[in-house]
This record gives sequence, structure tokens and C-alpha cells, in this order.
Amino acid sequence: MSQKVFVTGVGMIPFAKPGASAPYHEMGALAVRAALIDAGIAYDSVEQAYVGYVYGDSTCGQKALYGVGMTGIPIVNVNNNCSTGSTALYLARQAVQSGAADCVLVLGFEQMSPGALASVFNDRPAPFDDFDAVTDRLVGQADIPLALRYFGGAGLAHMEKYGTPLNAFARIRAKASRHAVNNPLALFRKEVTEQDVLDAPAIWPGVMTRLMACPPTCGAAAAVLVSESFAKKHNLRADVHIAAQAMTTDRPSTFDADDMMRLVGYDMSREAANKVYAQAGVGPEDLDVVELHDCFAHNELITYEALGLCPEGGADKFISEGDNTYGGQVVTNPSGGLLSKGHPLGATGLAQCFELTNQLRGSAGARQVEGARVALQHNLGLGGACVVTMYRA
Repeated sequence: MSQKVFVTGVGMIPFAKPGASAPYHEMGALAVRAALIDAGIAYDSVEQAYVGYVYGDSTCGQKALYGVGMTGIPIVNVNNNCSTGSTALYLARQAVQSGAADCVLVLGFEQMSPGALASVFNDRPAPFDDFDAVTDRLVGQADIPLALRYFGGAGLAHMEKYGTPLNAFARIRAKASRHAVNNPLALFRKEVTEQDVLDAPAIWPGVMTRLMACPPTCGAAAAVLVSESFAKKHNLRADVHIAAQAMTTDRPSTFDADDMMRLVGYDMSREAANKVYAQAGVGPEDLDVVELHDCFAHNELITYEALGLCPEGGADKFISEGDNTYGGQVVTNPSGGLLSKGHPLGATGLAQCFELTNQLRGSAGARQVEGARVALQHNLGLGGACVVTMYRA
């Protein structure tokens, strides 16, 4: 049995800097209530819930949802690095599509600390040990935080292979800021220019400035997924559905190819995207709007090629010709993306769902992509998974 799955409600709260947000359980409850109001249902209609977060003790999902209601439903906690939110969405969609449930809630939240990401458990092997070994061998730079070395190293590999200039990454960050100006939920809403980005303090001289990296962020977002029969029975909106979805994890090429782009998930992204295109019967040329995982400007550039938005080696031309923004081939990250909207790890995938659902409804306000009918979501977690989701109006 395979049912059509609709996104009938979405909710999101404004993203904030660490220390400036409510505690995780309050943020989560606010996002859930907003999604339920948007869907037009009460919490007791929800049959299952999938809750994603990275930094928190076990069963934080229950703590967040008990503040909304205690109905005894199954609550599944999900942790899959930066792809956590979309992994929870992936599981929820499977539950509805299979007929196991007709109404499922998905929640993602994160209460982060300032500064670079760090390991919490230092008395056991880290899941990134293999990634670190490849990074040490290929790029060195041991004085730079690891996440910056991973994605900066991938950007450097693209620069060396294709002659990509540093200002290509600066143009991506400037574009993100222009989009975020129109997003009241984004963390950074000040527009910056390409030159502002280049003039920002260098994190890795010649490779990355501070403005090319996303900030640690606190926030929450949620979605309600329902079957077609449930939507009809309860007279719920069914104008946006998940047309296809794929989740991939690493293959040997991640570590064996001696390629920093593959280390940070290029092959995972390409494989997941190709699966989704095949499932939906469309190609990248049919997309109107994309929310992709721009944890660093470097990863946005690489992902253009992995998703097939432009040819391999063609990202600089794609950017310089404005094909990644309004008036171009496809609008990427109209929300401002992780670079400007912020990146609360567990919430990111659901924030992307929030944005694309509103785009396909035509309710995105000043950042609306005119005539948006087909949308793609790309959420990547290093060492975790890549989840690609296609929505259709």
C-alpha cells in the first residue's frame, strides 16, 4: 500500500543566536503549535511524532511535545547530524505512505552553544575519525576548526580543479543576504555585498572568510504530514505533496577518492538527487525553487553541480550569470539559506520544508518565487546522510 503524502501544516519560529532563545522544549512547542494551527487540527489528531535534534540528552523530543499534549502516541527521537530534520521528515513520510499512520507530526529543534561545533563525548572513538584522517592528509591546516577544514577544503579542491575564484563564494553569500532581507524569521537580515564578504576577517586565507560560514543558531520548525484520505475526511488543505524522497549515506568513494568534495558528501547528494528525479519523473531543469544545504558558501557551490543545476565545473558561470536567483534558471535558498537564516542543526530540514511549502502555496510574501510549482530540498549531514525531498503543488 502506498499513499500520497501531503504537507498540510508547517510552523517555524524566528531563529536566534545562542543565548538569545528560549530553551529547546519551549521553542519546539511553539513551532508545533504553529504547525497545528496552520493545519487546522488539534494535537490529539496526531498519531505519531518524529523529533530531531543533535545537541541534547535522550528523549528531549518527549520533553518538547509533552508541553503540547500527552496523548500516549509514539514519539521517535532522531539524531543524524545536520540532516536530522530531514531524516525525521523521511521517517514520517514513510509512516504515512505505508499506511501505518494517517497524521504524523515532524519537529526539529536545536539549542546551540556559541563557537565552532565540538564533540561532547571525548572518552570514545569519534564518528568523524575517518573524515579527520582524510582531511589531515589532503589539506592539513590543523589550527582551523574541523568543520571549516572539511568544507573549506572541498571549496579549495573545486578552485584547484576548475579555476573557481574566491569571489564566487562571496557572490553566494551576498545572494543569501539579499534573499534574507525578506525573511522575518531569518537570523541575519542585513544585506551584504560581494566586497563585504571578501573584506570580512579571513578564517583560511585565500579560501574562506568569516561571512562564508553559517552561524551557530537556535530555533525550531515543524510540519504535519497527512494521507489523502485523512485530508479529505477532515477537509484539510492538500495543495502541497511530497512527490519523491531519497536518503543516502556514504559509499567507499567518500574516503577512497582522495577528494575533499566527495568527503563532504558530493556523491551522496548526486545519488539522492538522481533517485528523486527518477521517482518524480522530472529533471533539474523542471525545478522552480531549491532550498539546499549551504552550511558554507563552498558547499552551496558544490551542491549546484551535485544536484545537476549546472554541469560539473560550471558553478562559477551559473553564479555569475545570475541563474541561482530571481530572474534566473532556479531560485536557490529564497529563505536566505543557512548562511543568513541560520543553522540550528535539528531544525534545518524542517525550516526548509516550511519555506518550500509556503513557496508552493504562493504565500511566501516578498520572497515569493513567481509561479513556483516544483521544489527541491537538499539537507546534508556530514557522517550522517543526505536527504533530498521533492515537493509539488
